[in-house]
Amino acid sequence: MTTPPRPRTIDDMLADARGRLRRLTPEEAEAARADGAFVVDIRPAAQREAEGELPFATPIERNVLEWRLDPASDASLPIASHDLQVVVLCQEGYTSSLAAAALQELGIHRATDVIGGYAAWRALLDAARPHVAPPPPQS
Repeated sequence: MTTPPRPRTIDDMLADARGRLRRLTPEEAEAARADGAFVVDIRPAAQREAEGELPFATPIERNVLEWRLDPASDASLPIASHDLQVVVLCQEGYTSSLAAAALQELGIHRATDVIGGYAAWRALLDAARPHVAPPPPQS
């Protein structure tokens, strides 16, 4: 009797997905956005509400992502194209890797995600904001 092959794990799937992507740092993602990349936030509405949003990101929840970006789908957005540069965001950069790899399987060959996800990109933007020191306490 032969032993069945070991079932794949989510770690296996994530490693395979990331092996097909050229993932972007938040700095690279910001440059791609400035060059016209389409940024998609796949986090659920409740998470976007709790954690915040990037004003330039289009929210498309994960459960409809492929239908909205597949140019052959009746539900696709007008911007959908196999040549569209898509940068996918989730909270920390795990689900977005799986989603970007799924988009690549649809032929959207420039799909990728952000290392560290929304949290890392938000931290980059927050660090770039000028900070004003609070006034000294009144005596």
